[in-house]
Parts: sequence; structure tokens; C-alpha cells
Amino acid sequence: MNITHPDHIHWERQLTKVEDVLDNITEEEIDIAKYYGTGVATKQWTPVIDRLIDSYGVSAPHAARILAITEAAINDAFIVAWALKYKWLVARPNQYNPNLETILCTPRHPTYPSGHATISGCAEEVLSYFFPGAKGKIHQIAEADAKSRLYAGVHFPVDNDEGLKLGRQIGKIVANHVSKQVDDRNLPIDKPYRRKNNVQLTPPSDYRQVIPYAFSDECQSLIRNRKKIEEVLEKPKLYI
Repeated sequence: MNITHPDHIHWERQLTKVEDVLDNITEEEIDIAKYYGTGVATKQWTPVIDRLIDSYGVSAPHAARILAITEAAINDAFIVAWALKYKWLVARPNQYNPNLETILCTPRHPTYPSGHATISGCAEEVLSYFFPGAKGKIHQIAEADAKSRLYAGVHFPVDNDEGLKLGRQIGKIVANHVSKQVDDRNLPIDKPYRRKNNVQLTPPSDYRQVIPYAFSDECQSLIRNRKKIEEVLEKPKLYI
């Protein structure tokens, strides 16, 4: 896999970017952070797969294939991301700055690369193979999911950028492999859905969770309470 080695990344500069985002966070960015970050990294992708299957009227056998291949690819992305996390052991933003108050609780595992971003990049490539007609919308979800980890304050920008890159490499490998599979008549198994439609893949306007998740309130890192978040949102900005 081709991603930047952490020795070639200026982590103090990355920390400055995280601090700047948290100092100037908007209410929408907070909603995005919580929408994608509340629960496990795969949680937001399962509804996306289901919406695509329903919107395009995919038959049950092909729907099962799409679900199985996408989830298996995501599992591979998980394994690669976590192998690199524990190989490189890069500290989180709040470990560089112990006073950093984040929007969400910081996970207790290494930061680089971002798991959410890696999984999103992988899901993007696999689903874009099956549903090229919705490629643009799928891309938007992947980018937003990755960026949400910066808004949450739990990842550096490079974690997300390189995580997307890593995940897309894995997804392309999977898509290339399954595209060559044929049935008993030696015909391609898959017939990608190329027509565009109005399927809604972006989060609802109220950012209500499609799959409710009983996320633990226990946290061993510093997080902003609602009052402090409101203070940040109300803080006057100086534009030059």
C-alpha cells in the first residue's frame, strides 16, 4: 500500500490545523462530526448500501453479492488500517496537546491512518464499481465521513487524507478482482448500474441517525460540554 510514512509528516503543523478547526468550528461541522463519529466506523455505510440497492431495484441475489463484497472489502480495510496504526504508533492530537478539548471522545488507539477514512475510501471504490451512476454522491459521503474526524478533533488532517488514499487502493484491488468474475456461461456476473437517479445518500437535514447506536458516555479524554461548544459558536470572528 502506498501512503506517506509518518516520519515524513510534520505533526506539530498538523496539530496547529486541528486547533484552528476547533477554534473556528461551526454548528454544521459539529453535527457532521457527531453524525459520522457516533458509533463504529462502518455504521454510516450500511444504510448507504441499502439505499443504493433499493433505489436501483437490485435483485435479491445481486444485492446479497453487493453487500457481501462491500462488507468483506471494508473488513480488509480495517485489518490494513489497524496493522499500520500499531506498526507506527502515532499519537493523537490530544496527546500532542493534553489541554485539547475535542468535540467527541478520542479513541484509545493510534491515530494514523484514520480508520473512518480508510473504510470510507474502500467503500467508495467498491460501491462506485457496482453503482457508477451514483459515483459522485458516493464520493461526497466518503469525503464527509473522513473530514468529520477532523471536525471532531480526534484526527489530524493527514490521517484522513492518507486514510482515504489507502482505502481507495484497497477498494480498487477488490473491484478489479470481482469485475473479472464470470458465471457458468462465462459471462460477467456483475452488470454495474450506470444510470443516474435521485437516490438520497447525504445525511438528513436534521442529522438523525439511520441506525440508532447506544454510544457510551464514558470518556477518558477531554471533551467540550454543550455550554463550551455554544461559547465557541458565539465567539466573534475577526476577518482581515
